[in-house]
Amino acid sequence: MKKDGYVLLNLHQESQTFITSRKSLWRSWNQLSRLQRNLICGIASMVGCLIIIYHWRSGMRESYDVRSHKYEGIPVVTQRDFGMFERWEPKGDPKALKFESNVIEEPEARENFKKRVEPLEKPKVEEVLPPPQEIREEKLLNFTLAVNDKQKAVISAFKHAWSGYREFAWGYDHLKPISMKPHDWFRLGLTIVDSLDTMYIMGLTEELMEAREWIANGLNLNKYHDVNLFEVTIRVLGGLLSAYHLTNDNLYLDKAKNLGERLLPCFTGSPSPIPYSDVNLASHTVHSPRWGPDSSTSEVTTLQLEFRDLSRAVDDPKFENAAFKVSHHVHGLPKTDGLVPIFINPRTGQFQSYTDIKLGARGDSYYEYLVKQWIQTGKTIDFLRDDYVEAVAGIRKRLVRRTPKSNLLFIGELKGGTRDFVPKMDHLVCYLPGTLALGYAHGLPEDHLELAEDLMNTCYHTYSERPTFLAPEITYFNLQNDGKSDLYVKMNDAHNLLRPEFIESLWYMYQITGNTTYQDWGWKIFQSIEKYAKVEHGYTSIGNVNNPEDVKPRDMMESFFLSETLKYLYLLFSDDRKLLDVHKFVVNSEGHPLPIHKS
Repeated sequence: MKKDGYVLLNLHQESQTFITSRKSLWRSWNQLSRLQRNLICGIASMVGCLIIIYHWRSGMRESYDVRSHKYEGIPVVTQRDFGMFERWEPKGDPKALKFESNVIEEPEARENFKKRVEPLEKPKVEEVLPPPQEIREEKLLNFTLAVNDKQKAVISAFKHAWSGYREFAWGYDHLKPISMKPHDWFRLGLTIVDSLDTMYIMGLTEELMEAREWIANGLNLNKYHDVNLFEVTIRVLGGLLSAYHLTNDNLYLDKAKNLGERLLPCFTGSPSPIPYSDVNLASHTVHSPRWGPDSSTSEVTTLQLEFRDLSRAVDDPKFENAAFKVSHHVHGLPKTDGLVPIFINPRTGQFQSYTDIKLGARGDSYYEYLVKQWIQTGKTIDFLRDDYVEAVAGIRKRLVRRTPKSNLLFIGELKGGTRDFVPKMDHLVCYLPGTLALGYAHGLPEDHLELAEDLMNTCYHTYSERPTFLAPEITYFNLQNDGKSDLYVKMNDAHNLLRPEFIESLWYMYQITGNTTYQDWGWKIFQSIEKYAKVEHGYTSIGNVNNPEDVKPRDMMESFFLSETLKYLYLLFSDDRKLLDVHKFVVNSEGHPLPIHKS
């Protein structure tokens, strides 16, 4: 109906109700306070996000798309995929060694993994394992099987440690030998991987075969678990590469390449040439350590031997290039007479200048890998040698002191910020004499060997002046001419972890100088280990080297005890000084020998 220029529309009753309702809702919304409206919007947003996440995860469960989650050809998996399966272990009687795989992977991910990475297929052990005699014949090409009584004692110690680990912690990282329980750190069977080359050198064919069987069927690298780049590189990557070079078994190389791919994100994910310290082996996410934003200087500069060797072994330069960028970068940073602070930031690529300068924890192996990289590359990279020589001069100038009473030479520390001298030396510093001797053997100045000999004497005193004849973790030196002892130990530092550093230096010094005194010192230390650290099912670190009546066992057998301490003792006691020739092999920071290249 049209009236006076207006059009009257008659709406259905339903439409009128809808309009009235909309007006009522809008009026009610406007009558709410701002706080009420914000709360309602927030709740609605949260509900929407939860719905989206639920549908996304449901889609992931139904169809996993490898192509959208990858790092250089390796599929990224979620914690759901790898966090639920049981640990691999021998079934039934451990002596039967009936191995089964514990690796559970979704079919699509497994198929893409085969296509992209081409790992070694899970072998049938009887088809892949060489017979015992073949291993023994191969061993004769490299190491003598004639052993003396002291070496036999070390072999017996290794077998005792291995037996306890095998019975109570097989497949786990470490053994707690007193409580007879396993201990995990990275869930990578560290004791097994770390011990491969030790068993080969000692001629322990049966033990090596069972370890190799676990590597083939039990070592799962696709773990949704964060690991430390440095520790996994020197222990696992180094252990696999060394086993490959000694046995020529491609199983170890395939595993090493797989691991190297999973560690690379630490380098590629960093905004500077300095890698992040931690990586998840399955998701490939990287980050700084939980305790702060920095990486340890020694850790980021103690990766190059292993990554270079991996590149040379698989003919792929990306591993070597990534790690060597770190050395190039650190070479260009300002230093204090060649000495470096113990922390460096992966975001800025710069040292944290307010931190300590020392050759103990977090600083030690930076200097070690300068000279060892130079040797590994056929002494062809001059800046590595030059930085090392400058650092040794800086050590002499700023860190070396002698005690007034007995004229003992030791290496102290410079306090962060003030650079005040602290007369404190970690047991870790006792690696330095061996490194100095190694450099001398490869043509560096003779005064390096003289410094090594003086420091060896002091390191020996850290053992011989303790009633247990075992060194503490940290020793302090008396610089006052008051007639008191040259060195003393604080109660918190009186523990001994069965570390290898001094034994390592004894071996280097014996091989390079031929001085059998170093063998005698090593034998005394070995006897003390047998007396105070041996327990029914292995060897344990101890809490107090100052009290033979109560050494306070700490119930932990570290993998480096088998990888380094016992290996170096075995080599030290050999009648053949060059059983492991330092002109043919360069030994990484975890005791794993790698070949020297021509360039």
